[in-house]
Amino acid sequence: MISTNDNRRIPQLRSRQVMIAICVAAVLLSTTTTTMALSIALSMATPLSGKGRVAVVTGASRGIGRGIALELGSAGYKVYCLGRSSRSTRDAPAIDFQRPVAEGLDLTVESAAEEITKRGGIGIAVPCDLGKDGVIEDILDNTVRAANDDRLDVLVCSAYTTPPTGIRGEFWKQDLEMWDYVNGLGLRQVYAACRAAAPILIDTADKNTVANQQPPLVCLVSSFGGKSYTFNVAYGVGKAAIDRFSLDMSYQLKKYGVATTTLYPGLVKTEANLQMEEDGKAVVELAALSKDSMMDRSGNVEVVAELATEFGFLDTNGKKPASIRSLKYLLPNFVFPSIEKELEDGKEIPAWIKDNVPDILVPWSTFSSGPPPEMDSR
Repeated sequence: MISTNDNRRIPQLRSRQVMIAICVAAVLLSTTTTTMALSIALSMATPLSGKGRVAVVTGASRGIGRGIALELGSAGYKVYCLGRSSRSTRDAPAIDFQRPVAEGLDLTVESAAEEITKRGGIGIAVPCDLGKDGVIEDILDNTVRAANDDRLDVLVCSAYTTPPTGIRGEFWKQDLEMWDYVNGLGLRQVYAACRAAAPILIDTADKNTVANQQPPLVCLVSSFGGKSYTFNVAYGVGKAAIDRFSLDMSYQLKKYGVATTTLYPGLVKTEANLQMEEDGKAVVELAALSKDSMMDRSGNVEVVAELATEFGFLDTNGKKPASIRSLKYLLPNFVFPSIEKELEDGKEIPAWIKDNVPDILVPWSTFSSGPPPEMDSR
């Protein structure tokens, strides 16, 4: 019993701290991580599963889009690489702001297309400014459709712009340009791309049904910001809209045999994020699913790390990444540091606990409560 005269500080438990206690209890009650039910890793993609298939990837010069484009190339796809970064000063659109890259890196649509061709696919560079109305429609109709007999198997929307002033901040203190930067290319032009691509995808689905091939797939790149507060208000609203867009499209496209998916890449790095190939492996696997499997999953949010477990692929370091909603990620990165701040004399969580965190996924509803304590700078 603690006396009321005890002058020691007694931390008040907040709702998130209760969650912390529950998470730690889950670790303690887990006799061993090997008692967990393991998914059967079953890859559906063959080395050339994309042979004869056509893909369009926006934002293909760098980051997530580039990684996806390269992996589609490795699978044998003909990939149209759309983006602003180009070697050609004649073809390259004017760029107001772009994140700097390390000296010597060639992060252009041309270099992406060349690498795709080296890997066994067919890479085609299309320098363009997708922020301008009519551009994506023109490319899809007059470049992709015309050259491929009305065929488009995979559309990946990954293009995005980051505000030059930074993204974090209280929304009423940010200019309206913040909304335009985050949700112009990241949302409005995604809608434009899908709207323009839908007729070609439907035509392709008809052909694939006759030939008993996989359905066309629309992949929208989103993030956990669609489920939980991240960065700022405009960002979260945009990502939640992308998630809902994919779901609502699935309802209308299902009867035409076209599937949709929302991809959550998980955590990304800065310079190391210039080529996220594990995200590409996820798209290749999803696009190789059978018709029934793909249509059953249509409209779903798919987490790259969880797909890695399901299909048995690894990241560029040869490791299987933990999902951002797994205890294996959440406890070491947020829960344990929060607990250790409350411990006296610099004590730490015992190593036997840290080293035996199970790979258990917490429900999506957990993320609706807001950011982890250390990230809550609202």
